[in-house]
This record gives sequence, structure tokens and C-alpha cells, in this order.
Amino acid sequence: MPVITLPDGSQRQFDHAVSVADVAFDIGPGLAKAALAGVVNEQTVDTSFLIEADAELAIITARDEAGLDIIRHSTAHLLAMAVQDLFPGAQVTIGPVIEDGFFYDFAFERAFTPDDLEKIEARMEELSSEALPVERIVMSRDEAVAAFSAMGEEYKVEIIRDLPDSEELSVYRQGEWMDLCRGPHVPDTGKLKAFKLTKVAGAYWRGDSNNEMLQRIYGTAWSDKKALKQYLNRIAEAEKRDHRRIGKQLGLFHNQEEAPGMVFWHPRGWTLYQTIEDYMRKAQRHHGYQEIKTPQIVDMTLWEKSGHADKFGDDMFMLHSDERDYAIKPMNCPCHVQVFNQGLKSYRDLPLRLAEFGSCHRNEPSGSLHGIMRVRGFTQDDAHIFCTEDQIQSEVAQFIDFLHEVYADFGFSEVIYRLSTRPEQRVGSDEDWDRAEKALALALDEKQLPWEELPGEGAFYGPKVEFSLKDCIGRVWQLGTIQVDFSMPGRLDAQYVSEDGSRQTPVMLHRAILGSFERFVGILIEHFEGAFPSWLAPEQAVVLNITDKHCEYALKVEESLKNKGFRVVSDLRNEKIGFKIREHTIQKIPYLLVVGDKEVEEQTVAVRARRGEDLGSMSLEAFSEHLTNDVARRGRVVLEN
Repeated sequence: MPVITLPDGSQRQFDHAVSVADVAFDIGPGLAKAALAGVVNEQTVDTSFLIEADAELAIITARDEAGLDIIRHSTAHLLAMAVQDLFPGAQVTIGPVIEDGFFYDFAFERAFTPDDLEKIEARMEELSSEALPVERIVMSRDEAVAAFSAMGEEYKVEIIRDLPDSEELSVYRQGEWMDLCRGPHVPDTGKLKAFKLTKVAGAYWRGDSNNEMLQRIYGTAWSDKKALKQYLNRIAEAEKRDHRRIGKQLGLFHNQEEAPGMVFWHPRGWTLYQTIEDYMRKAQRHHGYQEIKTPQIVDMTLWEKSGHADKFGDDMFMLHSDERDYAIKPMNCPCHVQVFNQGLKSYRDLPLRLAEFGSCHRNEPSGSLHGIMRVRGFTQDDAHIFCTEDQIQSEVAQFIDFLHEVYADFGFSEVIYRLSTRPEQRVGSDEDWDRAEKALALALDEKQLPWEELPGEGAFYGPKVEFSLKDCIGRVWQLGTIQVDFSMPGRLDAQYVSEDGSRQTPVMLHRAILGSFERFVGILIEHFEGAFPSWLAPEQAVVLNITDKHCEYALKVEESLKNKGFRVVSDLRNEKIGFKIREHTIQKIPYLLVVGDKEVEEQTVAVRARRGEDLGSMSLEAFSEHLTNDVARRGRVVLEN
């Protein structure tokens, strides 16, 4: 007579073994209809799972994050079934859930086309409407090998043979189709009602370029049609905001094959970059940081001593000279310790905050490179705080305040906080990790910030708080971080003299606010769709003459505004004023200053804002004051122009 304890603490007793579906129906028909799976004693199972003893049970529906994952995993199976229905001879390999969707890799004699995707999606709709029951079947290893061999599924047979002998093998059957899978899955295909196939790409079997090339079909799936529509609209908006397209349109940067993963900054893009760097330099100085610069090429012995060679050796660019092995630095941390080590420090010198706009290089896989968002050469707003253990919480708290100021200035108000704790492979004692994790948690709690824990996601040398932002279309970007490191300073012989005269090892806080400058610029481009607030815009205003006789005054206006520190250019081309206005509006210049006979006579400018609003005639002093106020607001308000 199992007693089932539900999440709210209530209990239900049965005089026989019951399935998860039975319990859901006992609670109510509505829940029974919505149930996708269950969590029995912390194990996620199908609704058909039989509960034979007392247990804790939570019913999973499409409203739960776990439910959405199950929908997506089951839709991947629906995709594979449709492909093999339409294209006999296609072999299935793997089909996992990914962010916002799923994919499935297939081996087939020809490439799938966009027309094929339409047919596959239509077949998936038909299979969904049939509401085929999904059944879990346990097989022995020999039975599974025999079954998939008979189906000609060579890849599945290889997967089965590579699984541990102790692992229970299960397959899921829907209709006449089946696939090897751990599950769980939805009770029937009728639960899969909102999906879309998005693209097809190449992928090597098991991610190894020495293996054969397969075809990967991507898709997305959601709990209902409304959520799917919202997602597709968001994707369309994201494509419209693609930083690569806008970067080319605005002449900000480019990438090319001769320097994969590197950025060629154009004058406008470099102006934007330098504006951000100058802002961060002043902000860091205000918050007590001292700026340093460390070498690009460092002997491998330092990376071995710090532990980076073991952890990141495959991602480091190496070179050999004068019978010595070197690495182009992938990060700045060990070099900052070398600066700290020059001259014996006292406890009175702590906290010591060292900052660097550190240029780093990492050998990222070529397939992961993406415009300026994922590159091999990048610059970090990197800093390291050397402090005592007693200073950790106050330093973390001050850093959080600093980070909030910066994000607000760039127009971001919603921050997500995550605490990443110790990974399996790490350095340092458990006692050190206990203290470090506790210090970060207390700092977040004292700020009364909502946070979630990410078990096992910390750096190899210490736990970290990750700060993520939401952009204007709801995408989440992980940017800032602060990490507590009890290990590296000791590995690299950092010491200070404590108040009692003894030699102590400082704690090292690794911190960044923007992360990679390149990636942050890409995020800004997409967030603002290239229409940067005035303080960031590469060109804040353009002076446009109506005819040649107004050129002299236009140049005078340009020079006057430049002398006041504004980024202004003139467009004196012999083109119609309407043409020039349209062109610079496309270039998303914040202000267009038109000068004609009236403006020359009155020594004014006719001001037109980016969105087409006519701000009227202004004296140069009045416009200067307007632009000064606009720049001072930074990104803290949504600009109307």
C-alpha cells in the first residue's frame, strides 16, 4: 500500500502499485491530461513508471523547465521518425536537447534540402495528430544489438557496444518506430504540438573530424503555439540585429579568412571601442584600481606552475625560440601575480587592485568562431584584487556596486546572479573551497540579491559569481564574474607581511565586468541595433549643407563642436539634402544638423534627431548643451531620437 507524498506535503495512499499517470489522475483529470513525466524520489521517470512503495512524487507538466526539455527530447524522436518514414535508408545517430530546441544527426546518401525540411515538418505534424503512444522497453545488450543490426542502424550498434556493461538499456517505441534512449519521454506524440525545423548543417560523427560527415537537422519546440510564435519572432528580431550585418552596414569592423578569429577594426568601430575603454579606465581609477600592462608572450614554465598548462594547454598558442617554449597568454592572472611579487607587500598595502586591458589569445575551434562574439584574439577588462580573507566580502560587495553602475550606464537594468561551485577537477583543499563559496554566498545575501547555484561550474582554482544581462529582446548574456582564489597566489609564491610580522599568502579575486571587449561590442550592436546612445555613437552629429554656398558655415559648425569634445563630421557632397538625410539616417547618426540660408544668417543649425523628429532651429550653444545633457545620461534612459 504505497503512500505518495506530493511537493506540498500532502499524501495519497493506494492499496496497489500505481503509475505516475494514475496518481496524476487521482489528483485531477486536468493534471492527468497535462502530465508529461514525474520525479519519483528525485529520479525523473515516464508517466508509465510504476510506484510500488512509499515515495515522494512531483508531476512534471509543460509549465516546468524539465517538462520543456522532455518535449524537446521527444520532438527530436518525432523528427527522426518522420525522416525515416520519408527517407528509407537514413540512419539515426544522436539527438539531444540544446538551448531552445534540439537536433538530430543523420547518415544519408544525399544532402537534405529546404524542401525536404518542409516535408519532414509536415510529416511530424501528421504523426503528432495520431497521438501515438510512447512505450519504454528494457532490453539486454544482445537484444538491442540484434534489433538495431536488423534495422541497419550501424551507428546505434556502435553506441550500444560502447556503453558500460552495467548500464540498463532501454528503447522507446512509438508506432512501428523505435530508438535507443534513456528517456523519459512524453506519454504520446499528441503532446508535441508546437515545433519548427530551423536549419540543416554538417556535423562529424562524435564530433571527430577524422570520422564521416553527417547531416544535423536543428529544430525548436515549445509548450504551445503562442510560445513558439514568440520564439520565432525573437529569432527573426535577432537576425535583423545580427552584429555582423550591422557591423558591415555601419563600417565598424570586418573578419577575414587570413586571420580567423581576429578582428579588423575600422575607424568608426575603433572609436566605439576606445570610447568604452576610456570609460572603463576612468571608472576603474575612481574605484581604486591601478592599471598595469603585462607581456603577451610568456615562458611555459609559468603556465605550468599556475596550473593553466594542464587545464588549457590545448587552447594555447605555442611557439619555440632560443631553445625555450613559450605561450601567447590566454589569460592575465599569472602575470598579475608577478607584478604583485615585485617588492614585499604589507597588510597595509591590501587590498591591492590591479587592472589591465589584457590582450589574450585562445585557439578556439574554427567551427565555434562567430563574428566578434567568439574570437581567438580578444581584450578583457581584467583585474585582480589581492586581499586578506577578512576583506573578501567587502571587496565582493564593492565590486557588485561597481558592476551595477557600469551596466546601468550601458543601458542594462536586469541582472541575473549565479554562484558556480567546485568542479570535480580542481586545485586547493576542500576547506579552502568551503570558505570561498561561503564568502561569495554571504556577499550576495547581504546585498539581498536573488541568486541560483550552479553546482560544479566553478573555475578549477575557485568558485565564482557570474553576472548575466538581458538585452532588449530577452536574450541572456553572461558577462561579468568575480572569483575567489585561495590557490594560485600560493602556487606562484605570492606573500605579504601580516600585522604580527608573519608571512601570509593573499587571497586573489579575479574579476571582470564586460568580459571580452569584442564580445561586449557585439552585444551592444545587437542590443541597440546599431543605434547607439549619443555617448557611444562613433559620430554624434553630422553637419549637412544644402548648397555649396553653405560649405564654409558647415565647416565652422563642425570645428566649433569638435573643439567642445564632440565627435562631429561634415557632409559637403554635391547631393540633394533629402538624399544625405536618408543616408545618414541609415547610418544611425544621433543628430543631423542641416544648414541653409536661414541658418547661415541666424548662426544656427536645424536639428533633426535619428528617428526623424524635427527638434527645430538651435544656436550652437543650445545644441551643445542639448548634446552634453544627452551624453551625460549615457544609456540610463531609452533615447527618443
